[in-house]
Amino acid sequence: MKRILTVPLSGLYAFGVGLRHMLYDEHVFRTTEVNIPTICVGNIAVGGTGKTPHVEYLINLLSKQYKVAVLSRGYKRATKGFVMADAQSTAQSIGDEAMQLYLKFPEVCVAVCENRIRGIHQIQAMRPDVDVVILDDAFQHRALKCGYNIVLTRYDRLYADDHMLPWGSLRDLKKRILKANAVVVTHCPEQMQPIEKRVVGNHLHLPPYIRLYFSKFRYGTPYRTGRPLVVAGIANPQYLMDYVNRHYQGAEIMAFGDHHAFTPAELKQIEQRAKDFDFIITTEKDFVRLQATDLYNRMAERIEAIAIEMDLDEDAADFDKQVLNYVHENHLKCRSHNS
Repeated sequence: MKRILTVPLSGLYAFGVGLRHMLYDEHVFRTTEVNIPTICVGNIAVGGTGKTPHVEYLINLLSKQYKVAVLSRGYKRATKGFVMADAQSTAQSIGDEAMQLYLKFPEVCVAVCENRIRGIHQIQAMRPDVDVVILDDAFQHRALKCGYNIVLTRYDRLYADDHMLPWGSLRDLKKRILKANAVVVTHCPEQMQPIEKRVVGNHLHLPPYIRLYFSKFRYGTPYRTGRPLVVAGIANPQYLMDYVNRHYQGAEIMAFGDHHAFTPAELKQIEQRAKDFDFIITTEKDFVRLQATDLYNRMAERIEAIAIEMDLDEDAADFDKQVLNYVHENHLKCRSHNS
């Protein structure tokens, strides 16, 4: 019965998305190109592909040579318009992911704005030293013509096998993948064999101009001993739970929705349940939201945030080269144009 209802709704959703793209393709809606290198980390599915660790990878890669800015919409923040992260920022004012990036990379300009073009212009006005802007989740933002598009898709739910909302998790048409410069298959197995990569590559059947990469996640090493309670408000907590179970006995999880805003009642439940455990493990994204609560004030010494990093293995050298070449060439063009 559910499929009978969702399939036609999925078709209607696809029609609406396709109509919007047609209006942009026919120049009914305007697309703007900015005079600064821009790299988009996005997807065509809803949530859970691992955009933030890939953004962090790009920050580490690019900040060695360039002044980097990160711009996102600030999902589920309590503010509107353009906001640049500063010492007074919180997860409520700029969003949990932007706050996480600001705390980890204080030398990087982190800003949020629903309108990416306006956001980039504001960054250029306030920070004219910025050389490149990383856009978090802007692949569907057709009003901006991004310079380099990196599209993520999960290994266990490839876009090629998925369906449009609400039947599946796709929020954009599969053919939009052809606008990518690179596709990264995320959440790959720890020991992925070359033959498995070839099978995935053949299945996705990407044109030669789109580079295909495979990434996996590495969690930081826990430093506490005992029995942990895992508190996770992320799209796919199973990977975190699998990791915790490899290091601890008797761990249990309290799972919430992605970007969840903890209510006073939920915080009380967490505190009560934590009495049966030695400490709390949470993600960096959840940690920045918990920091603004009374629970954190009472239990800070018992809360441990587990860091997560993206690993490209043997793909890293080529991925780095492609990204750096794009930024170098377009940075020179933009500098020449601006002068």
